[in-house]
Amino acid sequence: MDTDFDRLADLEVHVDDVELERLERDTSSDFTRVTTEVALSGPHSSSEQVTGRGEDVTYDAEEHDALHRVGLPTDDIEGEFTLTSFSDRLEDLDLFPAGPPDRKDFRDYRRWALESAALDLALRQAGTSLGDALDREPNPLRFVASTRLGEPPSTERVERLRDAVPSLEFKLDPTPEWTDEVIDDLVTTDTVRILDLKGQYEGTEVDVPADPEFYERVLESFPKAVIEDPGVTEETRPLLEAPEVRNRLSWDAPIHGVEDVEALPWEPRWLNVKPSRFGSLESLLETIAYCEEHGIRCYGGGQFELGVGRGQIQLLAALYYPDGPNDVAPGVYNDLEVATELPPSPLEPAAGDERVGFRG
Repeated sequence: MDTDFDRLADLEVHVDDVELERLERDTSSDFTRVTTEVALSGPHSSSEQVTGRGEDVTYDAEEHDALHRVGLPTDDIEGEFTLTSFSDRLEDLDLFPAGPPDRKDFRDYRRWALESAALDLALRQAGTSLGDALDREPNPLRFVASTRLGEPPSTERVERLRDAVPSLEFKLDPTPEWTDEVIDDLVTTDTVRILDLKGQYEGTEVDVPADPEFYERVLESFPKAVIEDPGVTEETRPLLEAPEVRNRLSWDAPIHGVEDVEALPWEPRWLNVKPSRFGSLESLLETIAYCEEHGIRCYGGGQFELGVGRGQIQLLAALYYPDGPNDVAPGVYNDLEVATELPPSPLEPAAGDERVGFRG
């Protein structure tokens, strides 16, 4: 299958230096987010140094601390490559030299930080943008805001966000603790576009049990919302197999490549594309091409990026699925306090020199 990676595969990237920057911020989801920005520097044709950046969104703060203590295997990352040979080099490297991570997907997150930084650097060294390299024009980007309703659940934050941006749409994480009053208040707004059931997670703090009564309540209350990551059990399967429900199902946590899409219990209609889950640029673009070929609607997803990663996922969404309910709102939407002024949807694409590279 031909993919847009073929347009990027032979781009040259020359890495002279590798640097790391630790980022930290308290979030509206009651946890302190830590990420690491990876900077790869190398020469430009003008004889000046240019820098490509990516972001490691591994969730465990201790893994970031270990990375800054031990570092990356820079001798194996520095040198002259194409994007293909750079990716091949990463395939053979242990990017967790301080010890294996607790979760397998953290390896994908760190690899994506380096792959995205290399893409940014290669484009800057070539003096071009990702859109131009792909022959795709970024479009105004529709986004939704993702937020939790707290304990006990309350629509207060949703209301404050809507006060700031009356046209704002939402992606929410329902829990069995949602009361009838909370659900009725949300239904009245007619702004809930995605409901993430968190039924595909195991051993995380956000797991939600796959309860058929809870699922039925959500499905009936929000008959038009996309339903993400349901847990498929003997009890929930009859609900999810109904044609009017299957057409609304979307998948996120299990998806790391085309094989995962093909392994889903039903042919999907929707997919949440989180680039960091794919690890490599090739796997990401292969999966997007598969979705385009099979009529699967995509929307972008985020990982509480604090740095350059947020702009990168926004750019990818603007290039490939700008009209989807993209969960890629600007980072200010994740701040503890709701600002009085927030950027509304859609976001306009960058212009001029700001387009060069892979930044968004």
